[in-house]
Amino acid sequence: MSNEEALEQYLTALKAGHKEYKERTAAGLDPYPAVLDAVLPPSCSDTYQDIGLVEIPAERIIGTKSAGRITAFSAGFLPLLDVNSEFAAKWMALCDAHLSPEGIRDPVLCYEYLGNFYVQEGNKRVSVLKSFGAPRIPGIVRRVLPEVSEEPHIRAYFEFLDFYKDAGIYDIRYQAPGDYSKLLSALGKEPGIQWTQWDQRTFRAYFQYFKDAFNALGGSKLSLAPEEALLVWLELYSFKDLGRLSAAALKKTLSALWKDLRVLSTEDPVQVNTEPEQDPKAGLLNRLISFTQDHINIAFIHQMDPTTSPWTRGHDKGRIHLEHALYEKVTVRNYFHADSPEETDALLEQAVAEGAELVFTTTPRLSRATLKAAVKHPKVRFFNCSVNVPYSSLQSYYCRIYEGKFITGAIAGAMANNDRIGYIASYPIYGVPASINAFALGAQMTNPRAQIDLRWSCLPGDPVTDFIRKGYQVISNRDVPTVEKKYLQFGEYGTYFVEEDQTLLPLGSPCWLWGTFYEKVVNSILNGTWEHGKHTQKAMNYWWGMDSGVIDVELSERLPDSMRYLADVLRQGLRQGTLDPFHRRIVAQDGTVVNDGSRHFTPDEVLHMQWLCENVDGAIPEFDEVLPFAQPMLRELGIYKELIPPEKEAEVL
Repeated sequence: MSNEEALEQYLTALKAGHKEYKERTAAGLDPYPAVLDAVLPPSCSDTYQDIGLVEIPAERIIGTKSAGRITAFSAGFLPLLDVNSEFAAKWMALCDAHLSPEGIRDPVLCYEYLGNFYVQEGNKRVSVLKSFGAPRIPGIVRRVLPEVSEEPHIRAYFEFLDFYKDAGIYDIRYQAPGDYSKLLSALGKEPGIQWTQWDQRTFRAYFQYFKDAFNALGGSKLSLAPEEALLVWLELYSFKDLGRLSAAALKKTLSALWKDLRVLSTEDPVQVNTEPEQDPKAGLLNRLISFTQDHINIAFIHQMDPTTSPWTRGHDKGRIHLEHALYEKVTVRNYFHADSPEETDALLEQAVAEGAELVFTTTPRLSRATLKAAVKHPKVRFFNCSVNVPYSSLQSYYCRIYEGKFITGAIAGAMANNDRIGYIASYPIYGVPASINAFALGAQMTNPRAQIDLRWSCLPGDPVTDFIRKGYQVISNRDVPTVEKKYLQFGEYGTYFVEEDQTLLPLGSPCWLWGTFYEKVVNSILNGTWEHGKHTQKAMNYWWGMDSGVIDVELSERLPDSMRYLADVLRQGLRQGTLDPFHRRIVAQDGTVVNDGSRHFTPDEVLHMQWLCENVDGAIPEFDEVLPFAQPMLRELGIYKELIPPEKEAEVL
């Protein structure tokens, strides 16, 4: 390389360096490389691991070990000093060496902390190589270990350390616990299995291919790392598809997901909607700003069928209500037995092909297939019956059943003369701890001595028999799936009193009124409210309650009149919004005051409760403790789902 060519390369890099300096200064950002000595917290453990020679992703080299001469470089290690400086001369000499047949052979010396690299020796080598766009730079690395903490990014980093032992690559860096497990699952890799060099090369090539497409579409402008976008993409596609899709086809698949990626890049991607949109006001202005329609084709897609699943039966009764309420405005088709991924995909495609404009999938386990269909058919509206779905391509819906539990808890507390109440919870999923706590608070309201003995239907054992043998007078079992008296007759659903001869006297149970929910949603679509009020920057989760008429408490005809009166008073308060079960002083099992009584919990706080009230005896089970039939539900909605090892996909790497 001639001196003129080295000079030209330096001038090009210098111009880019000054540009970066000005842009970062204007944005209020530090224009120079970061300094590890300033980054390390005072409480850092100062524990080091010598890693040896590493192919460092160039973009991960963000700073220097000490302040030294950082003013010679922009934040991206581009030169800032005058072309006539000694620094420039040394830089150009390294530039010449880089393009010689031997190249730059000596690795740089670096410290790594939380996945980023800080150069101790070789700053100018890094600068030259970055100016040429080198994807990786060889370095001898010493790792600085952070102190162990429960901070999500620290937990994720220690998960990375396990990942690195197997994979031996630094190309992926996640900030959320559980993401490395999700990646390994999508790749069909088991933890503890060493990656071959072929695995490493293939993964790097495919990931770079994905990253190039992501950045070409403007991904660098999102606060979402390419590897985080990859996990979303892998919800719908196989990693092997990166070796099959053309660049144009890959961009097309990413473009279809872009709305979801943009939402996930926000700080709070999920918007919990707690009540229906108000009907639009009549008049010309509303007609101009709202999209209305006279008729809509609707599809319901269920697992199993109404004869084999009480849950499906409840939703099907909701469908019947919808057809009766809006019979001239809707055409409804049912699709049953979406019992495997293949069957679900086929039924979703069949529904769209047969003209569905609105699709309800009625169990959480259908959420992934529903997302896939929603991305593929953006003109069709898709709803999935679940909560906390972070994608904007489909809406999720559920009901605040804890409000009904509060009422039955109050009845239970008043009826339990011996102060002991048995409670059988379903699954440790979103919203269930809120139901347990609301029941416990209701019982405590009518009986300050009431204690709740918590058991789980997803664990081995026969809790009903145990409760009866121990002399419990009141037991709360599963909630009735539909408004039908028969479900309260056999002691398998609802709350009931155990009489002296051990016969079961039904008291009542929360119940879902899915027909009311479906009627309100479809009406809002027909009159334009749903479109006009839709939150376009969030993933919408509809979580309606008693004030919306979508849940109620089914009371037994044998319930004492005084208890019926109590239930009616509480129901009225919940419907009018004058009563909030959690707006009071609440102490958790560990003695923590979780509410001093001065505030209302946000919907997100209620939905994501992971604690139990002080008058609850029992615990929330871990994934490995629950029976196999319950584990798929926990993978979808478990309150600790980020800690659950993902199911291994077919091996693709």
